[in-house]
This record gives sequence, structure tokens and C-alpha cells, in this order.
Amino acid sequence: MVGGLAGDDLELEFAFLLPVPSSERSSSAQVVAAPLASSPLPRPTSACAAPMEALRTRQMQPTLEEALAAHTSYPVERGTDSSQGIPQLVSNISACQVIAEAIRTTLGPRGMDKLLVDSRGKATISNDGATILKLLDVVHPAAKTLVDIAKSQDAEVGDGTTSVTLLAAEFLKQVKPYVEEGLHPQIIIRAFRTATQLAVNKIKEIAVTVKKEDKVEQRKLLEKCAVTALSSKLISQQKAFFAKMVVDAVVMLDDMLQLKMIGIKKVQGGALEESQLVAGVAFKKTFSYAGFEMQPKKYHNPKIALLNVELELKAEKDNAEVRVHTVKDYQAIVDAEWDILYDKLEKIHHSGAKVVLSKLPIGDVATQYFADRDMFCAGRVPEEDLKRTMMFSEAVRVIKVKGEVGYPVQRAVGTVPESSMGIGLETRRQEVCWSGVSLHYWMILPSCAPQACGGSIQTSVNALTPDVLGRCQVFEETQIGGERYNFFTGCPKAKTCTIILRGGAEQFMEETERSLHDAIMIVRRAIKNDSVVAGGGAIEMELSKYLRDYSRTIPGKQQLLIGAYAKALEIIPRQLCDNAGFDATNILNKLRARHAQGGVWYGVDINNEDIADNFEAFVWEPAMVRINALTAASEAACLIVSVDETIKNPRSTVDAPPAVGRGRGRGRLH
Repeated sequence: MVGGLAGDDLELEFAFLLPVPSSERSSSAQVVAAPLASSPLPRPTSACAAPMEALRTRQMQPTLEEALAAHTSYPVERGTDSSQGIPQLVSNISACQVIAEAIRTTLGPRGMDKLLVDSRGKATISNDGATILKLLDVVHPAAKTLVDIAKSQDAEVGDGTTSVTLLAAEFLKQVKPYVEEGLHPQIIIRAFRTATQLAVNKIKEIAVTVKKEDKVEQRKLLEKCAVTALSSKLISQQKAFFAKMVVDAVVMLDDMLQLKMIGIKKVQGGALEESQLVAGVAFKKTFSYAGFEMQPKKYHNPKIALLNVELELKAEKDNAEVRVHTVKDYQAIVDAEWDILYDKLEKIHHSGAKVVLSKLPIGDVATQYFADRDMFCAGRVPEEDLKRTMMFSEAVRVIKVKGEVGYPVQRAVGTVPESSMGIGLETRRQEVCWSGVSLHYWMILPSCAPQACGGSIQTSVNALTPDVLGRCQVFEETQIGGERYNFFTGCPKAKTCTIILRGGAEQFMEETERSLHDAIMIVRRAIKNDSVVAGGGAIEMELSKYLRDYSRTIPGKQQLLIGAYAKALEIIPRQLCDNAGFDATNILNKLRARHAQGGVWYGVDINNEDIADNFEAFVWEPAMVRINALTAASEAACLIVSVDETIKNPRSTVDAPPAVGRGRGRGRLH
């Protein structure tokens, strides 16, 4: 035979393709070979015809996947897509590399920005890793893990979202050769967890702690951390201006440091430097009727009523069916509607409130009513602004204490409204009143709770007593750019504030808001955890050197894997150099040499294209940011490496929502 295969050889080759047990191979071969025996094609009689015959026969052979599908019964629904083994692991790692490539160039002070346009045409300009990954429509199941860790980093510490994604992708890139060579994933996971624990312990060991008792030093620490966070943002040229503003804003909060107590309002127009911090509450003027312009726009020491009540004339015919027989009866109904509204307005007026804020609409009749009595009103106030207004000035807290007169106040058994005390309402603050026989007494204390304008939001006007009304020193309406804003200022115990941003394009102000959010989160984290490390790749290079030295002291495969982990950490300084246009290889060689000589805090010097002691250069960031980034990146890498099979179920109509019917009637009888 020249240039072809004999028929027997074809049959043997065909049977070899079948994935069946050896005991059944003969019967299976006969089943497959049957079409060959009954084929109308004549067998080749010459050496020249043999190649053509072999080609025709090969075209009739099923592929390996078709043979598997024909002779393998899966316990899942037909059409299910399943992939497993080393190719699946490599595919997942490659998908994560694509995600990292999308945000790689946004890292650091010289990072580039991304312009993202959604399906509705809305454009977003950002270099924040979490924002970019949220806007990307990631469909690969393994790649979504990187999106999740970026979101968690943003929610937990606010900054380092790009770093955590790059670290996770680089961890996977370094172990990819070991996976392709067949190294078991559990060995990789064990080594990574060991390396992460060593790195976290090393960060805690070398981190510098600033004492909270020294307020001057603590403020410097907070400002340096805010400046570092803003260095890679779009507003890096104004980082000193905004860093001071961010620290002032966070310091105004209470011990819980609630993020929602810092309001950020955007007003188009003006320069960035015209942005301001309001030590109080400010919100945009709401929709108003004609009588609004007759109301006063400034008060000193006003009482503020916070309502969740609709002060609008409502026709009762919309809510109930009323049958009348005479015009007099109809007029009585109309008068009752007006009486209901005027009764509410009179109760508000008699409460002594000068400023009335409501979450629900305030109609034209109520607006004119308040204007005639020199009162200010605003309806449809956003709920978050109404709650922040409630948390702005000094309030009165009344504590009921059980025991003898002079008993320590720590034994408070509850709190009650001031109006329900019954005794001691005329007493001055800090004065003890008691009721003799029962040995109960009351103490009226300045509130330690974060009450802003004081009082509380009322859903009815029937209990507008002085203790539920808020107070502030100054209320005024001010023009900012093309908008009018209501300001509540002048309370020394305020626990909330508002940042008013100015700028040109809408996308620019949105990115400025995201940048300030990151800086605020960093300052909050620095207050709670007062230990810092140097940024600019310094801490990563020190950890890389430490883990590389450690790996040389242990035997086995762990040595290679921890060494790979150490090499992966160098992606941060390397990418900083690449984004700035530096020679990354040269800079990293210098950093390795300096860290080997004991230069713990040496990192990339972006300004001079060299290396520098970044701790002396005040490139600081909270140690918790690096710890959280390393932990999240390592967990994500271990999770992806541990997946060896992906099963995609086909789209099913079984779980689809039922068709919407026209009701639950009996239908038409046939």
C-alpha cells in the first residue's frame, strides 16, 4: 500500500477513537464499522486510488466530541455546556488578565482616564478602578470575581481598587505556568495563604503608628493620607485644597463617622477653588409656588419644624363617595376640606416654628399662609437632607434615673421626652429634681447624641411641642451659581456638614465627587486605624524582598510558589513606572538594591524619575488599605485557581415568570 490505508486499518483506527471500556470495545467497533461495510464505494484497487478512499472515509468519521456525545449519558439537561480540567483553569486565568488590562493604565498619579459610554449614551470619565469595572458589562463568571473584589475594596476602605485588581491578576499570571505543568491547585492555594499571612504580619510589624492624643500630629497624618489618595485623581492639581476640606469634613462627624452625614452637592459653573465646606446643612431650593418669594429668606435662632405631612388642599371627592342633595350640603363639604388644611397650618404657626420643612408637597395656599406670617417653608425636601437637618444642632436629652438623689447617671434606665416629665420643666440644665417618696429623679442634660437642628421628623401636626422642634443660629437662602441653596449654620455641636462642589462639565464634577468619596473613606479609615505605611510601591517592594528571602529558607514546591507571590507584588511599582513613562526595569533594579541594603520605605519617585524615601516625602496611606488589598486579591486568586469545572445550564422556560393575565375572573363559558 502506497499513500493510503487499507480497509482493515481504517476500521481499527475508527474503533480506537471510541471512549468505551475495553470489554465493550469489540461490539462498539462493529456498530461503527457497519456503515463502512455497506458503503456503495468500491474498495481501492490501485495505489493512486488509496489516498482518495482514505479521505472520503475520514470525512465520514465523527469527531471525538460527537463520539463522546453519542456514547456518554450526562446527568444534566441536554444542551448544558461543560468544560473542565487544566484548559478550564487556564481559560479563567486568561479572562482575569483581560479585566486587569482594561484598568492597568489607570494606576498612580500619572495614570490615564477611561471614557465609558453606556447603552443610553451617558458618558462617564473616570480612573477609579471600581467605577470602571462596575460600568463594564463583564459576562465571564470567573472574571466577575475581580469586579467583586474591587467593589468590596471600595466599600471597605474606599481606595486601592485598581491595586487589588492588578494584584489578583498578577498572582494568577505567575502561577499559570505551574498550572499548565500539572501542579495541583490545592498546593498553590496553601502557598498563597501562607504568603498572605506572612505579608500581613510584616505590614503590621513595620507600620508607623501616630498617637491619637496628639491632635496636631493626627491632623497632619490625616491630611497626608488624603493628599496621597487624591494624587492619582483628576483633581490632583488641587489636592492640597481638597485634602484640608476633606479632613475638616470628617472631623465634624461624631464617633461613628457615618458617611451619609457628609452631603456633597454639585453646582455647575465656576472654578474648582470656589468649592466650599458648609459646617451645617445645605440643600437646593425645592419647587415652590408664587407666595414663596414673599417669605423672609434669613432668620437668626429660628425654630425648625421637620414634617412628613402633606400641606396641600385635597379634594375629598377623590378619596370617598359623598352624595348630596342641596348646594348647602356641598358647600359644607368644601368648607370642611379648607378647615382641615387651615387647622394644620394654625397648629404649625402656634408652635412657634419659623422654618417649615416637609418631605411631602406644600401647596400654594400653605405657601401664602406662611408668607403672610413671616414664615419660611419648603416642600418635597429629599429624605437624606431632611435627616441631616435633624442632625445638626443642640438638643435636650432627659434621662430618668432610679435610686437616691445624686445617684450616678450611668444607671439610667431609659429616656423620655421632655414634655412628659411632669416636674422640673422650669429647672435649669444640670439641676436635679426629685419626687420624694419614690426616689426617682430627672436630669436635663445637653444631648450627647448626634442631633443636628434637634427635634425629630413628625408625621402629624398635633404634637408640635418645643422638644420636637429643631434650632440653629442662622438660616438663610443664598445664591450659588445659577442655583439657590438653603443654609442651616451656626451650631457648635453640629455632627454633619455639606461640601458644595463647583466645576464646568457634568462628567468632571461627577469624577470630583468620586475622588472626594475615596479621600473621605481613607481619612475615616486613618482615624479608626492610626497606623500608616509608605505608598508609591514602597511597601510592595519591602514585602517582595521579605517573602523572597523567606522562600529560600523552605524546601519543596512552596519555595517556588511563595517566590512567585513575591514577584507578583512587584507589579505595583512596575505599573507606576510604565504609566509615568519611566524605564521600569531600571527603577525596579534600583529598588531591589536599596531594599536589600535596608531602605524599607523606598519607592518610585514620580516627580524625578528615580527612587526616593516615600515616608520622608509624605506619601502615606493607612496600613489597613494594603492589608485589605492583599487579603482580597489573594482570596480571589485562590478562588479562581480552585475552580476546575464550569457548567452553564441552557436557558430554560420552566422558571420564566407566568404570563400576565387580565385578572382572576371566571372567564367566558363555552
